[in-house]
Amino acid sequence: MSDTVLASTDGATASAGDKPGGALAPHADATVLDNPAWHSLTGPHAGFAEGNDLVRRYPEDVAPFVAVRTWSDPDVWDALRDLVGPGAPVGLSAAERPFPAGWEDLGGGEGVQLVETDALRPRPDAEAVVLGPDDVADMLAIVERNQPGPFRPRTHELGRYVGIRREGRLVAMAGERLHPEGWTEISAVSTDSAYRRQGLASRLVLDVAFHIQQRGDRALMHAAASNVNAIRAYERLGFALRRRTVFSFGRAPL
Repeated sequence: MSDTVLASTDGATASAGDKPGGALAPHADATVLDNPAWHSLTGPHAGFAEGNDLVRRYPEDVAPFVAVRTWSDPDVWDALRDLVGPGAPVGLSAAERPFPAGWEDLGGGEGVQLVETDALRPRPDAEAVVLGPDDVADMLAIVERNQPGPFRPRTHELGRYVGIRREGRLVAMAGERLHPEGWTEISAVSTDSAYRRQGLASRLVLDVAFHIQQRGDRALMHAAASNVNAIRAYERLGFALRRRTVFSFGRAPL
């Protein structure tokens, strides 16, 4: 599903009984986080947005995310098809199933949204180097090796990306992706297998979080609900569950 575009909208907020560990994070009522892609594309990332006041998307070479303002509008499915194109696969967050006639249901899964708590202790990392256009090939390669989630040739334009190199090779990376007002998502957290269990990913997450806080934002993260090891690692750093999400994959009618 690497070529599937991902659409998000509001979803269920977690309750204390839903948390995988630790206390429910503060700021759980931050409504922009219920629909982070939409509030990114209508806020700090508006310059990237394609679409209209009902559905918006990033350019395909930036990110595969499509944002829906609300699923309650009766025109949303037609607007979504017009935006992604006939026959295009798309990831749908919080969309009701079954899909409308003509849409193909391709399955789905569960995810979690984590936000920083006061336990987070971000700090800059002396070994982290800022990555940019000259590093795109290396960034795409480490993503291909480790599969942390969608990453495109221009994804690095969404925020600050950093990495750790050993003998010239990029062996660990993390950076900023979605940017709803007041918040920044930490994403593309990757470490090559030969360098795991050395704390490199944690160091980069803390470095990225430090710079997020320095400009007055707070950090959030997303993960597949099945990725329990990553979720536990982020909780140990000082993140906590805010909400669970259900996502589905569909194909637009021809």
